Order: sequence, then C-alpha cells, then structure tokens
Amino acid sequence: MFDHIKIEALDDFFKGLGDRKTRGVYFYRINGYSEEIGRFICRYYESARRRGVILEGRIPNPDDKNLAYYGEIMGMNFQMSLGFITSSLKKWLPRMNDYQLKTVAASIYDCLDALRRTGKTENMLKNAYIKFMCWLYYKFERIVSQLGSNDVPKILYEADISNYELMLISILSNAGCDVVLLQYGGDQNYLKLDPQSQKSDALKLPGMTGFPAGYSLKKVRQDIQEAVNCERLYGALPDLTNCTNAWIKGERVLDDAKTPFGARGSDSKLFYNCFCRINGVEDKLTYLSDLYHFNQELKNSGRKAVIVNGEIPAPTMEEINAVQRKSTYEKQDQMLLDLSNNLKFTAGNAIQALARKAFLDVMLAEAKVEGMSLHKLTSKGVSMVCWLKRYLPQMFSGWKMPEISCFIHFGSCQKENEAVFLRMLARLPADVLVFVPELDGKCVLADPLLYEQNFVTSLQVARFPEETTDLQVGTSAYHAERELDTLMYQDSGMYRNQQYAKANALTLMTMYEEIQLLWKEEVKYRPNFETTDTTVCIPVIFAKVSGVKDGDVKAYWNSVKELMKEDVFLVTRVPFVDPAAPNPIKAAATDFYKNGKLQRALIRNHKDYPYGFLREDMQEHILDKLQLLIEQKVIKGTFENGTEYTIIATVLNLNKDLIRLLHKFDFTKKNPKLIYINTGEKMISLEDSIIVAFLNLVGFDIVFFVPTGYQNVEKYFNKKIFEEHQIGEYLYDMRIPNLNVQQNKGNSNSWRKIFKRG
Repeated sequence: MFDHIKIEALDDFFKGLGDRKTRGVYFYRINGYSEEIGRFICRYYESARRRGVILEGRIPNPDDKNLAYYGEIMGMNFQMSLGFITSSLKKWLPRMNDYQLKTVAASIYDCLDALRRTGKTENMLKNAYIKFMCWLYYKFERIVSQLGSNDVPKILYEADISNYELMLISILSNAGCDVVLLQYGGDQNYLKLDPQSQKSDALKLPGMTGFPAGYSLKKVRQDIQEAVNCERLYGALPDLTNCTNAWIKGERVLDDAKTPFGARGSDSKLFYNCFCRINGVEDKLTYLSDLYHFNQELKNSGRKAVIVNGEIPAPTMEEINAVQRKSTYEKQDQMLLDLSNNLKFTAGNAIQALARKAFLDVMLAEAKVEGMSLHKLTSKGVSMVCWLKRYLPQMFSGWKMPEISCFIHFGSCQKENEAVFLRMLARLPADVLVFVPELDGKCVLADPLLYEQNFVTSLQVARFPEETTDLQVGTSAYHAERELDTLMYQDSGMYRNQQYAKANALTLMTMYEEIQLLWKEEVKYRPNFETTDTTVCIPVIFAKVSGVKDGDVKAYWNSVKELMKEDVFLVTRVPFVDPAAPNPIKAAATDFYKNGKLQRALIRNHKDYPYGFLREDMQEHILDKLQLLIEQKVIKGTFENGTEYTIIATVLNLNKDLIRLLHKFDFTKKNPKLIYINTGEKMISLEDSIIVAFLNLVGFDIVFFVPTGYQNVEKYFNKKIFEEHQIGEYLYDMRIPNLNVQQNKGNSNSWRKIFKRG
C-alpha cells in the first residue's frame, strides 16, 4: 500500500518512484487552468497514453455480456475475506505478480470493509466487488501489471467522478498509481463524495483561472497530433530566429531601417529586422526626397532591395506551372509538405530553412482562418511559393549573417495574398517596409509583429522615387492649393472635371413622361446619384417606347427631335452592324479571355488595340464593363457557343468618334445618348445588341423607339434589361424624317458614321 504524498512542483509527477523524496504516489484534482497547467496536462496525457489509462467520460457499468463472461470464468460466489479476493484476482487477472496481487487485494478489501462499516449489506458488497472486478479487467488490465514499478503508471480521468469510480481509482492509487482528475466545472461535485479531501488533493497554483471554453482531452489530443505533424512538416529547424522590431527606437522608421546590422543587436542566434508600415507623410515638401535618399543609401551600402509599386504582380502561368504539386489533396499536411519542398535556393541552407519555416508558420495560421477550405489554402500556398521563388534570389543571393535585405511595398496592401506574403518576408532576414502616403488607402495587412508609424498628412504619390526622374516635388503653395481643392470637392456636391475614375451605371425605372425631363439633366441631379471615395453611381435611362401616343405621327417625331438636341447617336437602319463586316479583333478574341478573366495586358499590347490613346482610367472603365457584360451573361449564347468572343470582338472594334465621346464623358455631368429607331419587322443583330448592352453599362442613356410594338429588339437578350413603355396605338411602315436638323455644332454623327457600316 502506498501513501499519498504532496508535490512540490508539477514535474514531480514524472519522477520515478525511487527518485521521489518519499516513496509514495500522487492523487490530484485540477479545477483551474494556466499555461503551465496546460503544458503539464499535455505531458501527463502522453505519459498516461504510453503507460497508463485515459478515461474521457465516466466508466460504463458492466453490461450483460461483461457479467455473463465474469460468471462463466469466476462464478458468482463472494466472500468478504482477503484470501478470497487474492485468489480470485490471481485467476481473473493472471498477468499480475504476487506483489501486485497482494497490494490490489488488500486495497479492495480495505475499500469493501469501509463500505461494510457504513452499513452496506453483504449483497451490496458483492455487487460492488463484481463491478470492481469487471472494471479492472475491461478498463485497467494493462495498468495492474505495472503496479509497484519505478516508472509509476498514470490514470487521467476527465469527468465529474461518481462514488464507485472514486472508490476503484482510489484502490488503484493506493496500490501504486498516480492519478489526475480534470474537473472543468470545479470541485463542488467531488466534495460531496469526499468532503475532507482524504482521498486526493486539490491542485493550487498561482494564476489559475477557469478552463478555456471548449477545453477537453479531445482537444489536447488534437493539439498533440498537430504538434507531431508540425514536427514532421518542419524537419530540422533553422539555427537562427528573427528579432523583429524589438530593437528599433520607433521615432522615425526610415532612420531605424538605416541602422547598421552590427548596431542592431549582438546575439549570434538572432537576426535583427524591422516590419513597419508608415501611414501618411511627415512633411510633404521633403517626403519624396527622403525616400529617394533612403534608396540611395541602400544601394551605397550594398544592401539588396526589392521595390514593388501599387501591388505585387500576380504569379504568371509559367511560375505557377513550375510549382511541383499534386492536382488535388485530401490532407492539409501533405499539401504543405509538397509545396514547401519547392523552396530550394542557391542562397544557402540557412535561408532555405528560414524560408521553409516562415512559409509553414504563416500557412498553418492561415489554415485556421474561418472559411478557409483546403482548395483555397492550396491556391494561396502556390502563390506564396511563386513569389518566394521570384523574390528571394534577388534579396538573398550570397547572403551571410548578419546581413539584412530590404523589401519595400509602396502603396496600401489591398489584397489578402499580398498581406500573407509580407508576413512571410517579415520572418526572414529582411526589413519589410510598407509606405501608405495617401491616408484614404485601406491596407489589409495585420500581424502581431507589425509596427505602425502614423502621420496626419496625406499625399498622393504614384510610385516610389527610385531615380531623380521620379522626383516631382511640390512647393508649399502647390500643396496648399491641393488642400483647398480637397475641401471644395469632397462631400460638397461640387465636382471638379474628371474627378472620378470609376463608375457604375444604375438603370432608372421611370414613367414615359419623365424621359424628356431626365434626358437633359446632368446625372448628378438625377435620383439615386451618389459617390463613394473613388466611384460614381450613374443613374441612366434604358427604355423601349412602343406605339405612337394618340396615333399622332407629327407629335411623335417632334418628341424624338426634342431628345436629339443633346449629344445623341441615332440608329435608323436595322440591323445596322453586319456580322460579316471585317473586324481585326476577331482573330485574337479567343486569346483575350482565359479562365474567366480578360487578359488585359495581352489586349492592350495587341497591335490592333484601338483605345491606347484614351486616358488610363477610361481604358480601364471600358475593360471593366466588357468583363461585366460577359460575367452577367446578358447576351444569349454567352459561355454556350462562344458568344463571349463575339462580345469581345464587337466591343473592341468601336469607331474613334464614339470612343472620343466616351473619352470626354465626365461621370458627374451629362452622359452621352443613343436613340435606336426600328419602324419595321427586322430584328436587330447580335452585334447591335452587344453594343447597346455595353453602352448601357458604361453610362449611356438609351431609348428604342418601336412604333410597331414588335418584339424586334429583344431577340439576343437573356433577360429584360430595359423598361418598356406602351404609349399608344401601333402604327406600321412609318417613314423616318430628318431628325438631325438640331445638330449643327459638329454633333451630327450618325450610327453609320461611327461604326463605318453600310
């Protein structure tokens, strides 16, 4: 029989029987949590798994099969004597030696004798005895043959323990087991069974709080398995560790980043880098020159540096295809192992080990982000490998301690993948600096290591000044004028020319009579017009007018003439665009759309691309709406029979006159118009339908006049995209008069002239 002894430290649990100050065992209840206790439970769990018993929940009572087998082997006799219990144990648990038999039998006898003294009947003692024997056989057989050895067997119990369970575990503890009870709800239930804590001790350590929500042995097991998997993933860990930002003064990040390597710290096991974001500018007059001179100092000192303006260019198909991996994965660990094996650099084993660890550290953290699927994680990992293989040779070729390279991201980090990549770089021997001079730029980068320096002054800067040609330094008066400009045109209802680079069209639902009124208004006065930081919402008219009001032909044409007083392009010949007409874009259209995206660089570099002379934001506006037109599948046949390529070829073949009108379109003022008149039975062509749908998206007002009421404009639309107004009786074979009489100021271009069709 063993005495229960008290620990001096949690490590005492793992001492051999002969190494303990007193020859005894430990039986403790844990009712609270701390990081130290968390580490102890993990270690004790592993010890109990190897040499002991782990009980997650209460021990089930012996069932009929258990009792039948016991009766078949042992019979159902019972005697309240030490000799009977010893001989029964020898037969029931034959692997126990004489010492173990004697110890366990004596412990059982003492327990039953205590029950007898409380008034339990012989039959109650027999039932308890049989329950103990079944539990010993089915739950604790592996532990009883280890009792008395120097390596003390362990029991780990997770639940609110019952009376008979406490008796049996006390029997085993007395016979030579260490026991730990995990009581997540506290000690109240236990103390009902053992009010004086005679059978066990409550663990009391400084800093104990309640167990974390969801804590369980299942989670402990998962954490241990994760740690094992990580060890397999990481392999040999690097000898070096990052000391990020702990050494900087923080008064001026640029000065910190200039600090010589040797002055940053002296521990040979650490590399000293910084990971900082500088929001705003300290001084508008000196900001660009400060950055230019900083870059010059980097070059003069021989430090390797990479500068990225705006955003990190996405991996190319060649880079992606060079990443060795399987097509699909079922297990995260195998995917990460395969991807990390791509990180092989001529820079040396130290950088390779550091890059592998940084990659795995950040990717395992990303795996825990809510909604992160294995497919998404794989795609993200491939991008990270591509970027690491692209930039690390530039930053670390010939690297040796204590050198620190530099990675500069100029502009806010707006994409999550960029943020993940910068977090990886910050765990390598590199200063990672993110400059966000314009305070409106929202940056998604967040990391516990990141240090931020904030200035209240904002400045628009297109790129990092690497050369003197990039230096465009404003005077004090210039910056004062820009500030006044901002005050006048920000949230004031006034807009400067071409203030906004992006726009989205919103089709208005109107009465027919409202078309005449809204047609003449600047878009900023229309219902639902609004602006955000960079984008305008343009309310536009898109309607079909069927019939002739009161059958009055003269009044009908006069109403059309009223609309012609604005910048209007008129279509009177149906169909207008001939599908067989030459189009230099058709041959290349299939190359311009891959994997659901327009290949913008390929389009803009094509020899027949017609919009290169437009201002940059208008080119992007056109391509944005072309992409949207395809994605919305407004045109029949999109993604079914190659119609998406017809859409591309048609939109990229507009005449210069129409493009000039788009070029001068100011998104807060009057928008361009289109009137399409169809007085006969002919259907408008697929190309006509594409152009009309596209012009609606870019911000045109569009009205179809169809006096016949025929369904001759809807053929190629997948859904109703315009409002139809039935204004009167249907008239046929109407002759279209000259509607251009009001246009004598150079705006009399017809649709035929625009597209050079006929």
